[in-house]
Amino acid sequence: MDKTRRNFLKASGVMFALPMFESLGATQKELNPQRMVCINNNLGLIAENFTPQDSGKNYTPSRYLKHLQGVRNKFTSFSGVYHPDMGGGHPTEKSFLTCAPNPQLGSFKNSISLDQHALDYMGKETRFSSLIMASNGGQSLSWTRAGVPIPGHASPAILYKALFVNGSEAEVRQQLIRLRMGKSIMDTVLGQAKTLGQKMTSEDKVKFDEYMTSVREVEKQMVRMQEWEKKPKPDVSYKAPKDIDGKADVVGKAALMYDLMHLALKTDSTRLITMNMQGHFIVPPVNGVVEGYHTLSHHGMKPEKLDQLALIEDAHMKAFAKLLKNLEGVKEGGKTLLDNTMVLYGGNMGNASTHDNRNLPVILAGGNFKHGQHLAYDPKKNEHLANLYVQMLNGLGIETEKFGTSTRGYLKGFEAKA
Repeated sequence: MDKTRRNFLKASGVMFALPMFESLGATQKELNPQRMVCINNNLGLIAENFTPQDSGKNYTPSRYLKHLQGVRNKFTSFSGVYHPDMGGGHPTEKSFLTCAPNPQLGSFKNSISLDQHALDYMGKETRFSSLIMASNGGQSLSWTRAGVPIPGHASPAILYKALFVNGSEAEVRQQLIRLRMGKSIMDTVLGQAKTLGQKMTSEDKVKFDEYMTSVREVEKQMVRMQEWEKKPKPDVSYKAPKDIDGKADVVGKAALMYDLMHLALKTDSTRLITMNMQGHFIVPPVNGVVEGYHTLSHHGMKPEKLDQLALIEDAHMKAFAKLLKNLEGVKEGGKTLLDNTMVLYGGNMGNASTHDNRNLPVILAGGNFKHGQHLAYDPKKNEHLANLYVQMLNGLGIETEKFGTSTRGYLKGFEAKA
């Protein structure tokens, strides 16, 4: 396939990449590349409105899941799942994709996030190895192997430009110069670091190896970026978005990011995306809501607060439903883009009002799984969410039996398609 495709490109004299045509010998893996999107709502969702009362394939959709019924057979909802040893509170968003225990402690050291672990095995085929978003600023979901947080894109306008706007010839030249200078600096750092490494204790060498791994990855990424900088970016009909000022419109900002996710996946600009949504003490522009989002999450079971919070969460689920429908609407290799993309949506809070991190709200849509069900586990003895993460890694073609706090490498009742 590769040789045939390269010869065609050379003969045509074109500068853009062709789609993967089956008639030109594309493999099934090339026609249906697997992707992963992970989204966290750091204030969680009202359990009574999210979790169906019954389980199995014939479940009655809850208030929030009614918004997703257009793709009912393409997602599974989970209840009774958690990350153990979280300690309670908002800091658990740091561990949503890492599973690292006790993020509330001052001595906390995080581990690698699910997306960055997957990045070790994939991500080199696309312009962006991964896209990391924080729809309202603040902490992203992504962490390096050394437990260092990776900043997330918070501006849809800037992200759109990075994805789809080609620079002038002069701008491209300047960017290539900057990248080459960065590569030169990396070479110097590596040379000095190797000399330093010869004088270290065994304990320091462990930290040093982690550091060197990070430096080498940055160096490789710079080389890849130089090659991609010479290639034109995809042409899309979507109008460049304008940033929404302030932190109030959390749903509007998330919706813009969802549109960019859809376009980035559709153009195969990346295959790994994470997004963390953060609610604030500001009143969001949702009809019927007069109190701050974060304030409402501490509802104390007061009906007037729960009613307002539900309106915000309804809006969140409607925006998420649009993302899934957009992915389902793109045909790819005899399937849909949703079939080829695992989309995890959840929250690090099972009950934000009491800062409880058990019984997390979780949906997994798309990917090569048997969907269309509600899997309900014991609400008092939760299943480890990391077991689902292991299944997701295997769904990407990354064979593994362990990630984070996983115990068995699968969730009972959740199976891949044959």
